[in-house]
Amino acid sequence: MKKILFIILGSLAALYLLYFAFVYFVPYSEGTRAGELIKFSKKGVMVKTYEGEISQGISGAQIFAFSVMDNEKEIIEKMNEYQGQYVKLTYVERFSTFFFWGDSKYFVTGIEQENSPHFNRE
Repeated sequence: MKKILFIILGSLAALYLLYFAFVYFVPYSEGTRAGELIKFSKKGVMVKTYEGEISQGISGAQIFAFSVMDNEKEIIEKMNEYQGQYVKLTYVERFSTFFFWGDSKYFVTGIEQENSPHFNRE
C-alpha cells in the first residue's frame, strides 16, 4: 500500500515539474512592442510582482499589459526611469503563468527608449 501511494505521489510531483519546465523553458512567442509607458508598479498581497502597461495608440483600447520577473533588476530600474516616455519592449509570451511570476503571460526581457511618432521631441 505504501509503495502504491509513493508511486502516485511521485508521479504527481513529476507531472508538476514537467509542467513547470514546459511553461518556463518553452516560449509561445517572442517579439517587440512600442508605446508610451503609462504604468509600472510592484503589486500583490502575499507575493509581490512587477506589472506594467504601455499605450500603443490614442485610444484606451490599445493597452499592452506585461510582467517583469524579479531577477531582471536592470529592466526594473529602466522602467522606473522611463515612466511616461515612449519605449520599445522586447518580450516573451508563455503558454501560462504562475501566481509568483506575474499576472500576464507576457514577460519583458528588454527595454529601449524610443522617439515618439506622435510628439516631436526636439
